[in-house]
Amino acid sequence: MAYMNKNAELKNGYNAYIDSSVDDMGTQMDVGLLLMEAGDTYVYDDAKKEVAILLFSGSVTYEWGGKKVEADRPDCFHHDAYCLLAGCGTKVTITAKAHSELYIQATVNETPYEAVMYTPDTVQVEHKGFNGELMGCMSREIKTFFDLDNAPFSKMVLGEVLNLPGKWSSYPPHHHPQPEVYFYRFDYPDGFGAGFANGEIFKTQHNGCAVINHGFHSQTAAPGYAMCYAWGIRHLDGDPWDKTRIDDPEHAWLWKADANDHIYPNH
Repeated sequence: MAYMNKNAELKNGYNAYIDSSVDDMGTQMDVGLLLMEAGDTYVYDDAKKEVAILLFSGSVTYEWGGKKVEADRPDCFHHDAYCLLAGCGTKVTITAKAHSELYIQATVNETPYEAVMYTPDTVQVEHKGFNGELMGCMSREIKTFFDLDNAPFSKMVLGEVLNLPGKWSSYPPHHHPQPEVYFYRFDYPDGFGAGFANGEIFKTQHNGCAVINHGFHSQTAAPGYAMCYAWGIRHLDGDPWDKTRIDDPEHAWLWKADANDHIYPNH
C-alpha cells in the first residue's frame, strides 16, 4: 500500500500521480489529476492505451470521433458524474469553460473499441447501509461508471463512492486479488479521513491517492467532512475484477442480522 498527496505541487495541466512508464506500483495504470482554467484545451491521444476521463468538478466540453458532449458538474457531492471511456487510438479533446478538475486513468489495451460516455442518466448508483446495518455507520452511495458487466471490452473498472461524514465505506474490511487505486476528494479542502490497508493506517486528504496492492482495506471520513473518492481497478490477465469481494473472516460476523444487538440500546 502507498499513499501520496501532491497538493503542494499541483499545477495547471496534467499532474501525474502514477506513471506506469516509471513505476506503476502494481496497478498497471497511469493515474493523474487534470486542472484546467476557462479556455484551456487538453488532448489525449495514445495508440496503445485506453483512457477514462472523469469530471470531478467544473464545466467542460468532451470531443472525440466527431462527437461532442457538454458536461457540467459543480461538485461530486451533490451532482452526478460524466465519464468518458475511450479505446486506444481515440483522440479526445477536453476544453474547459470554467475552472475544472478531472481524474484520468489509463492502461495498455491495444484492442480498439468505440468510446462510451457515461452520463448522469446512465451511471449505475447503489445506496448501501441505509437499512439500519451497524446503526447506519456504513451508509454510503456507490457509483459504478463501467466494469466487466457493461464494458467487457475494457481492461479497467472505475467508479465513485460518496462517503458520508463520520461514516465508513469499503466496509466490513475486504480484499481482492486486483490492485486498486483510490483518489480522494473532500467537500472542504481541510477535510480528512483515515484509510486502513493490510495492517497500515494512513490519513486521507483532499486530492490524496492511495494504491492498495494487497490485503484487507476499509476507510472512514471525519465527522463533518464528506469524502468522495474515485476507485479504479485494472483487471488482471485471466482474473478480471467481477465485483470480487473477499471479506475479512475476523469481521464476517458484522454481516449478521443481529450484529447491532451487542450495542447498548440507549446509545
